[in-house]
This record gives sequence, C-alpha cells and structure tokens, in this order.
Amino acid sequence: MHHKLYKNIAFAALFTTFLFSGCNRGQSEESGSEKLVIGATMLSMQNEFIVNISDEMEKKAEELGVELVLVDAERSALKQVEQVESFIAQGVDAIILNPCEVEASSAAVQKALTANIPIINVNSATSAAPTAFVGSDDVESGRIAMKHIAEKLGGKGNVFIIHGYMGQAAQIQRDKGAKEVLRDYPGIKLVAEQTGEWDRSKAMSLTENWIQSHGNKIDAIFAHNDEMGMGAVKALENANLKKEVIVVSIDAINDAVQAVKKGRLDATVFQNAHEQGGKAIETAVKIAKGEPYEKEVMVPFKLITQANVAEIAD
Repeated sequence: MHHKLYKNIAFAALFTTFLFSGCNRGQSEESGSEKLVIGATMLSMQNEFIVNISDEMEKKAEELGVELVLVDAERSALKQVEQVESFIAQGVDAIILNPCEVEASSAAVQKALTANIPIINVNSATSAAPTAFVGSDDVESGRIAMKHIAEKLGGKGNVFIIHGYMGQAAQIQRDKGAKEVLRDYPGIKLVAEQTGEWDRSKAMSLTENWIQSHGNKIDAIFAHNDEMGMGAVKALENANLKKEVIVVSIDAINDAVQAVKKGRLDATVFQNAHEQGGKAIETAVKIAKGEPYEKEVMVPFKLITQANVAEIAD
C-alpha cells in the first residue's frame, strides 16, 4: 500500500514540475532546441524481462539526451489506456507502449494516433497497428528451439511439447515455428502436447504424468518458456531420466542460463531485452524528429548452449 501511495505522490510531484517547467522545458543552450519528452507505459515492473527492457530504455534516453517518463501499467490494460491518455494530455513527443493485451491495449494506440502522437510498441503486439514496432519474432524462437532438438536427435525420436497459455501471442507463434521445423523431419514423432501455462510447477507435474505414461519413450521436450523448461528438467532429474532426454526452452532467464552452464538444460533461446529497449528509444527519437525510421525493427533471437553460454552468463 505505502509503496503504491509513494509512487503516486512521486508521480504527482513529477507531473507538477513538468507543468511548471513547461514554458522553458529543457532549453539546451547551444542549439536552443527543446528536450524531447517520451512517455512509456510498461506491462509490469514485477516481470524480470520487462525490467531489463526498461533499464535499457532509461540508459538510451540519457545517452540521447531525451526525457523519459516511465510508468508501470501493473498488468492492467485499462490502467495502460489511462496512462496513455495522461501522456497525450501532457503533450509528450512520442509514446512507447509495452502492451498488456493484444485487444484491450489497442485503444491506447488509437488514442495516440488520433492525437497525432507517434506510438511505438515494444516487445509485444496490439491488433491496432502502431506507428512502429520493436521486438522479436516469436515464430523464429520456436524454429530455433525445435531445430536444435531435431539436430541433437539426428532426425528421429519422440518429442513432447509444453505450451504457454493457449491463445497468447507467444504461445501461438512459438508453436507455429516449432511445427514448421517438425514438418521437415518425418522421423520425429510428436507424441503429446499440453499447456503448462508458463508455470514451473505445472510443467513439472505435467512431465511427471508423461514419465508415468511414456517412461523411456521420451526423447525430447520443448517448453515454450524457461520456467516450464526448468519444471520439466526437475521432473526428469527426480526420475533419473535427464541424461536420456533433451530439454530446450525459450527466454534465457537467469535460472535457465545457469542450468545450461551446468549441463542440466540443453539449450535456451535468448531474447535480447537490451536491444529491444535501446531500439525502442532510438526509433521514438527518430520519429519525433521527423527522421526516416524503420516501421518494424526485429531483434534476432539466439540459441544458447553450453558452448556459448559464457557470452550471456554472469
């Protein structure tokens, strides 16, 4: 409660200084130009990956000499739309949106465009098209993961897939990429697939069920994210089966990176939060200054195995 209250007070104070300094806001001496102001609303500052994107946005904004007003939507699309309305009222030069939901956050995009303020989506999509998008193609991450499994299996074996929340963009796209690769490997059989809802313990009990029904017929498990990949690894280790089974997942969260380092998880697919954050600010600045920009900036994913884990491990 206090934390929230404090944040609101801090934001109100920030807003007041904003109003008072409005007349001579950020006049830089040498060029006599105003400092650009970018408003950003992020899905959730409880999410490690989103925090990494935000940190990089703050760094890049400082480097480029622009003012960044960053707020937390706390997973509420409704709150996010209100935050964008507030940015519009403040007359910011550009808005960065890290959408809470595909449909519900679309209203924010429409409002900004109607107000003639460029809006840049970072990391996640809305059904309404923003001015620009900066993120990664989740289909590619599914392809990379399944291709690694197929190569390690030598093109034949039994594969099991643990899905994220059904119907979410990442689940749909990661599944699409994985299935594209499976079509090229007729010797690999998809035995079972089920959702673990992005959750470690759910994926662990799902894997325990599979071990009971299929035992040593499990050759590989592809999990749509590392939380679930780690759950699968734990279940296999408890059953003394991990040495025989390949497990690959996506995100490169710290736990997974450490597990790859120790040889417990075979591979993870790294999504580059720093690049996404930096490119989002760069794109916003270009648009605000009327410079040419890319409508879609795709940051590539990267396969992380024991051989190259040192590149991203702490």
